[in-house]
Amino acid sequence: MLDKSKAREFMLERKREKKLSWEEIGKAIGRNPVYAAMLLYGYGQATEEEAEKIVKLLELPPEYKDILMEVPMRTPAQPWPPTDPFIYRLYEAVLLYGPAIKDVAHEMFGDGIMSMIDVMIDVDKTKDEKGNERMILKFNGKWLKYAKW
Repeated sequence: MLDKSKAREFMLERKREKKLSWEEIGKAIGRNPVYAAMLLYGYGQATEEEAEKIVKLLELPPEYKDILMEVPMRTPAQPWPPTDPFIYRLYEAVLLYGPAIKDVAHEMFGDGIMSMIDVMIDVDKTKDEKGNERMILKFNGKWLKYAKW
């Protein structure tokens, strides 16, 4: 059985060699770019159709279809706490703004949490009035109320 981390490395290498964007891979499988990346990183479980399309697009060995369809172990591929500056900044945003976001969300929805299982994540690009590039990161998750018993 092929090791998941080796499979991830090989699939990402094939993506680079073919000069494919996440947008292109997402369109090829009928999903958004973040979902496509999640599959190649091994954090999601591809359907048979998605796996077949990825194997064909990246010209992967046939056994990669089964690897893409396996139930994933969602173990981070980076150290904890994160050392990559981009990932660390996301972590920092939660540390700094998490309590304020939580307070606003609870005021709007009541006692609960946002699902990270039933979530859609989008990354978009815009420019401000000065022409500076800005990133829009959107988590669209189902609100789960705490049960009362």
